[in-house]
Amino acid sequence: MPIRFGDLLVESGVLTHEQRDQILQEQRLIARPFGELAERMFGVDPDTIEQAWAAQYETLAGVVDPSQTEIDPRAAEVVTARQAWQFKVLPLRYEHGELMLCTPRANLPRALRFAATQIADPCFFVVAEIDPMAATLQRLYPMPGLGPETLLQPAPKLSHRAA
Repeated sequence: MPIRFGDLLVESGVLTHEQRDQILQEQRLIARPFGELAERMFGVDPDTIEQAWAAQYETLAGVVDPSQTEIDPRAAEVVTARQAWQFKVLPLRYEHGELMLCTPRANLPRALRFAATQIADPCFFVVAEIDPMAATLQRLYPMPGLGPETLLQPAPKLSHRAA
């Protein structure tokens, strides 16, 4: 059974049981995402919310070893080498009309945003460990100087300008 988002935040020490219950009560009233309410009601950092979401997603999606997975050439053509390395995404294959991509867990929020805005096909993600993913990226999308350390680098922060 997958862990509930609020329980994950309690187990990681971000929220207390009481705070979780207050958020759930508020959520029943205004039907907003749990993470959004945790940010607003208790000042939980948005990065913490994203990482908790990624950890929850990993429990649902599972982990694959792309170096041991046969890559569908049609799937591989969906992204360029630059996109694959920059956004840390690796298309694996099509399943039931949806494109399966993998990415490291810490990169799930960014990869999801990339797929939603840049890939026309419906997509879903699985999680991959850094080293097997880097080895597969190097094989399919060779770019000099890029390797596992590239996948370990944090994504650049987007600046938000006040309106």
